[in-house]
Parts: sequence; C-alpha cells; structure tokens
Amino acid sequence: MVELPENFPEYSIMYKTLSNQIKILEKSKENSKETEKKEIQSKIDSYQSEINKIKKKFPDNFFEELN
Repeated sequence: MVELPENFPEYSIMYKTLSNQIKILEKSKENSKETEKKEIQSKIDSYQSEINKIKKKFPDNFFEELN
C-alpha cells in the first residue's frame, strides 16, 4: 500500500483546480493580445510550479493515473 501525505484530499482538490485553471488560461491565451499573453503565461507558470510541489509529495505518476 502506498503512503499518502497528510491532507491528501486537499492536495487532490488543489491539483485538479490548478490543472483546470491552466486549461482555461491556455484557451484564453490563444485569443489574447501579446501583452496579455505574457501575463497569462506568468499565471500558468505559477500554477504549474504549485502543481509540481504537490506532485513531489506523492508517489510517481500518482496524478497521471487520476486523469
């Protein structure tokens, strides 16, 4: 059995929320002006950084199996 970190449900919800936000931002980025694209990319990078921190707390490929 795999050991899950404390607060597992919260991390799982955060992961899903951040992933969904990235998808929304990626779509909005396509139709944005150049100046807005940089701002949107900055948000995406920030969210991706948080996702990476969450992933490090879990076994390898844990979230890929949930998608």
